[in-house]
Amino acid sequence: MKDLAGKTAFVTGAASGIGLGIATALAQAGVKVMMCDIEKDALDKATSDLKQTNADVDGVIADVSLKDELQAAADATIERFGKVHILVNNAGVGGGGSYGQWTDAGWNWTLGVNLMSVIWGIEIFGPLIEAHGEGGQIVSTASIAGLVAAVAPPYNVTKYGVVALSEGLRVELAPRGIGVSVLCPGFIRTRIMESARNVPDRFAGAVDTTGAAADLESSEFAAAAAEAIAHGIDPLYVGELVREAIEGDWPYIMTDTEFEPAVDARFAAIKEGFDRIRDRKPRH
Repeated sequence: MKDLAGKTAFVTGAASGIGLGIATALAQAGVKVMMCDIEKDALDKATSDLKQTNADVDGVIADVSLKDELQAAADATIERFGKVHILVNNAGVGGGGSYGQWTDAGWNWTLGVNLMSVIWGIEIFGPLIEAHGEGGQIVSTASIAGLVAAVAPPYNVTKYGVVALSEGLRVELAPRGIGVSVLCPGFIRTRIMESARNVPDRFAGAVDTTGAAADLESSEFAAAAAEAIAHGIDPLYVGELVREAIEGDWPYIMTDTEFEPAVDARFAAIKEGFDRIRDRKPRH
């Protein structure tokens, strides 16, 4: 999509962090943006601020872990802008608990927001992008943890899932005129460490604030992660990278090279698996 001006984008998790950075960068390129988020006050402020720059944006409240609410947000987007060209599945939450500490609620919350909303977003918006025949792009936010399993297992699982889904659909949707990109950010200045503020009532118990889980939250690892995020990359810079990626149909969008050695080590370990059996003849 070389010329973004006049196109329409739908962005989830758009009231803050990476989502707001993407919405801002797209709006600056002349894209009409429907900003979707679960936090009404934050969304109202974000849309108001952008409108003051003469950006053509609007907002819609949705809990993206509920398919019906995501569908309603899509309907509102079409009603407001007529069509949609760009889908940005960005909403995400941290946590889920470490081994021995996770709960069903934690898994369901993390899976619902980080993975199922991406699946549903593509299921709902893909046909809308196809319908107008003008082409489009799907960008889904994974994480560097979608390439190196370095965080809590539920988080890793969801982010690996987003990478796998994006890789597979890129080949499948290209003939339909839809590009697919996956964003794998490192440490960005977001509120990911405060994800518990948005846990819906139906996921009560998703975040344990007592006992071992609480100790983990105050651990040296958590403190180091919080410090890295606080001094991380500007979300608007990430948004500008995403805008460029949409224009160039990049398959992978990286934000920095900090974790490149870890990714190289993972692939080296995978290759070693093949090397160990290279000269063996399998039984049939």
